[in-house]
Amino acid sequence: MNAQDALGEAPSAAAIEAHARATIARLPDAFRVHLGDVVLLVEEEADEETLAALDIDHPLDLTGVYVGRPVGEKSAFDTGALPDRIHLYRQAILAEWCETGVRLDDLVAHVTIHEIGHHFGLSDADMHALEEAVAD
Repeated sequence: MNAQDALGEAPSAAAIEAHARATIARLPDAFRVHLGDVVLLVEEEADEETLAALDIDHPLDLTGVYVGRPVGEKSAFDTGALPDRIHLYRQAILAEWCETGVRLDDLVAHVTIHEIGHHFGLSDADMHALEEAVAD
């Protein structure tokens, strides 16, 4: 039990990041080695620009997003681009956690793997299989 559990406080961004990084650490090497340049960010909620681009009305409806070009679409001629990023949104993750009762680490793993799946251009079925591969 950590201090947040004892005080009944909502998990911090750092706690969510720790769950996400633990998920990444459990990925098969074939995936993990291609994530070195991907930036993982945990933010309170998606900004208005991101929500508008995805046609999402409320920030609690977006738990995460991948921003970048999938691995299969990259080219040696790509220059000057920002690094690929995975954004996890703490408030939306906590809202879903409260609504569903799913364990927080399982929920963060699900969202993280879904966004990693976009990085690799995986199908939903492939993402599900990857999620099963890293399950405790």
